[in-house]
Amino acid sequence: MRELISKDLRVTIVPHDFKFANKGTICEVAPDYFMLELDNEPDGILRSNYCEFYTQTQYGMLYFNSYAKEINEKTLKIASPAKHKFLQRRQYTRIKYVMDLDLFEGERPLKITVLDISAGGMKFTTKENINIESRYKITLPLSEEQNIECTFLPIRIEKNNNGYTISGRYEFNSNLDKMTVIQYCAKRNIEIKNK
Repeated sequence: MRELISKDLRVTIVPHDFKFANKGTICEVAPDYFMLELDNEPDGILRSNYCEFYTQTQYGMLYFNSYAKEINEKTLKIASPAKHKFLQRRQYTRIKYVMDLDLFEGERPLKITVLDISAGGMKFTTKENINIESRYKITLPLSEEQNIECTFLPIRIEKNNNGYTISGRYEFNSNLDKMTVIQYCAKRNIEIKNK
């Protein structure tokens, strides 16, 4: 694990209540801990309470659980995790997410079937041709209580026998929305692998 964690690496920390998700930069690495300088105050992060950590390495998205041994203002002393896993090589975990949704160009709804999502974007099929230059609004239902609204920007359109397959990226309204989708995809990915 020590060879994966290095000084100046950017890390996302997600406590149990993910609305307190935060980002930081590793400023020191030792055999049994690393020091993390947070971007924001450590609200919702408690000493000795486990949090989820995500960081992008040259080997893929690294995920592990650990806790703060010490909290000194925005500097956290994080215990070196006993184990870790790579979620996948792409920057964001992509999961199967088959769902019929509406994509909006202004007020006009377009019927789509989402195939997969990640915190970076999604892929879907539709019978309607869409404009690759347009911006579209979409609401992603992650649970009965939680929906994320964002803007979808098409990147690639492939024509096939049943219509079109479109891939593109999101623009989120807030970092909290992005963190929510990252956490949702990571957890679903782990659940799927453990089935």
